[in-house]
Amino acid sequence: MAYTAKSYDHLLGTPGFSDSLLKNHFTLYQGYVANTNKVNEELAILLVDGKQASPAFAELKRRFGWEWNGMRLHEYYFGNMKSGGVALDPNSALAKKLAADFGSLEAWERHFRAVGAMRGIGWTTLYQDPASGQLMNMWIGEHDGGHPAGGTLLMIMDVFEHAFMLDYGLKRADYIEAFFKAIDWSVVAARFDAAPKLAL
Repeated sequence: MAYTAKSYDHLLGTPGFSDSLLKNHFTLYQGYVANTNKVNEELAILLVDGKQASPAFAELKRRFGWEWNGMRLHEYYFGNMKSGGVALDPNSALAKKLAADFGSLEAWERHFRAVGAMRGIGWTTLYQDPASGQLMNMWIGEHDGGHPAGGTLLMIMDVFEHAFMLDYGLKRADYIEAFFKAIDWSVVAARFDAAPKLAL
């Protein structure tokens, strides 16, 4: 199937994020969508031509995970943001679970920010293990590596340089502060409420 890039123009004007930074970021995301479609098309041609055992097929199949995750992770990221943000309801099931699993909401936030401030490029994520229900802050280095198997992605913060350097240079902590003010917790809570529960 062909994927279509979503519009996130409603995020323009978000405090702490210049329109130039956001537009550049949107363009990068659109590139992942285009490349996902291109890789899919090339894989289909190789299959039709009977070349599924070729090195070209193998490399494209491996590349697909990078491009597809690059597309989807950006959709989660932009999807859990809103100009001005939406506060977390302290009485919500998500807030109670965060406090239970991390000791307090403040402890969860300190941990999430610490993961985001680590050296390196990647993503900082809040996942839920559908088997145990445990909430986990995780680091994803490359788009296609570092995901907990079966985990449900609830929230994500992009910490590749393109997400902040145009506005903040090397001051990643200032970017993280701006991101926290732009989190749409209603979206994150809805993801949590809809998360599947598994019995392994």
